[in-house]
Amino acid sequence: MQRRWSSPRRWPPPNQEGLHARRTTPPGGDPRPAGALAGAALGGALLLLSGSAAADQYRRPAEPSVLADSATDLTQVVDAFDEVNDFDLHLSLTFKQSTRSAPIYRETSLAASGSTTGYISGDLDVANYSETTNRLIPAADIGLFRDIALRVRLPIILSNVRSLSARGASSSDPANPPPALAGLPGEQLFSVPFESPTRSGIEYLAIGLEVGLMNQYRQRARPTWVVGFEGRFNVSEPMRACNASAGDAAAAAERDVPLVACAHPSDVNRDGIADPNDDPARGPLEGNFSGTRRPGVSRGTTGLEAHTFVSKRIKYVEPYGGLRGLVELPTSSSDFGSASLGASHRPPVRGSLVVGTAIVPWEIRERHQRLVFDTRLRSTYVSTGRDYSELFDALGSSSAASLRAPRFAGHMPNLDASGRVDESNPSVVDPSSRRVYFTGLTEVQHHARFELSGQFTWQAGEYVKFDVGGAWHIVQGHIITFDRPCEQDGAAEVTLAGPCKQNVGSEEAPEWSPTGTPNPNYRTVINAPGNRFRVGTSHGLDAWIRASVMF
Repeated sequence: MQRRWSSPRRWPPPNQEGLHARRTTPPGGDPRPAGALAGAALGGALLLLSGSAAADQYRRPAEPSVLADSATDLTQVVDAFDEVNDFDLHLSLTFKQSTRSAPIYRETSLAASGSTTGYISGDLDVANYSETTNRLIPAADIGLFRDIALRVRLPIILSNVRSLSARGASSSDPANPPPALAGLPGEQLFSVPFESPTRSGIEYLAIGLEVGLMNQYRQRARPTWVVGFEGRFNVSEPMRACNASAGDAAAAAERDVPLVACAHPSDVNRDGIADPNDDPARGPLEGNFSGTRRPGVSRGTTGLEAHTFVSKRIKYVEPYGGLRGLVELPTSSSDFGSASLGASHRPPVRGSLVVGTAIVPWEIRERHQRLVFDTRLRSTYVSTGRDYSELFDALGSSSAASLRAPRFAGHMPNLDASGRVDESNPSVVDPSSRRVYFTGLTEVQHHARFELSGQFTWQAGEYVKFDVGGAWHIVQGHIITFDRPCEQDGAAEVTLAGPCKQNVGSEEAPEWSPTGTPNPNYRTVINAPGNRFRVGTSHGLDAWIRASVMF
């Protein structure tokens, strides 16, 4: 809403009575004709009934335009076909750096050392997680009509670096892996320290629409109310689980083959070659693939974001608040497609509540100059869903057979020699069903995220603006391998329920009842209570600088 309306020398404008008050009696004392008074009254009534005339400020052809815009960027909408200019275009370029760190733990069912009462020790230390991301975000806002704008953004990740460092006794020893990293007996899930490859590329393409339903600078008695929608489209390689460290050298030596950094999920032995590995009963364990994969950078989803914000300028302050929500749908090219078999395995849904205040300590509206300090608090709820966790690369590139071997998506009736269903175990794995390979994506427990930010804005003139800001955020601790063996979104027939059934009869005469649908993504070594991984409370910092030009 970088409007260039013409205006008198002060804002807000005087009331209509003050603008049009006239002496009803001329200096000579003779009253004005009744017709003149009636005409003035009629003209005043028409002005009050006209929303545009009552809201827009009076101008003369020689008067300059003034700054008439919200102080917070959340309720600013570039518009067009306004009183003075027919077209507005804002271009901006933002550099943003984000850092985050968190401890990672693993549940345990081991008795505490020296305990004679069966006391179960607390979570085991696994690693310290750290992540640093540098982004360059070009954006364009194009005015379409009054208080209606098209917004286009293209976040580019210059570098994304993730790593795991030793925490406590988690340092790896291939000959004797610590319990925090152990899989099946004699198996190690991953090594610490661990390095992910550096990722870079286009994060997504965002195209959205901003609409101002109310505008305080057009109608002074009302607040500014903006609603918007944004589509986020995947235009680059989705993220793949990779191992850029030398932690698997021992596994490579044992197999006498080099292990690739970014193996296909169906490459069970991680050698980059599609081997038959035939199983007489189940067929080939490895899928059809060629070569290796790249680390990728995008989330591999199509997102729909919606938001609404309301603000009200009161002298030198402008408080505001609003809501924001994001829903993501996996694309067919991502690993979500090979892991998600139902709605319960979709990416998390995010909803945010935002409140803040913009303070304007200095402003010269005729010159389009001002200083703004914006403080903001944002709280976000993240639902349970399949996502890229802190252990995405470490688990997804594991050489452990308990994670590399496929699971089967379907079950079938267990028939005895006479062709009847075996009452003792009516359902078994269907070896002809779809094979589900572990990709590194895991079910992440619901959690909350809180962010406190501040931004300083200097608008140097009608066409140039600069922003610099920072934020501190905290993320609630949560389980990051939260898959359950049975999904409660529907119960299959007992002959198709696999392990998702219970005996409601007796041991001598079993009577089975299905309890859910089998989850082929479930892996006992990381998903069973006592084996699950959990990320502790994490802290992070963001810093950004932005330059904008406004036409």
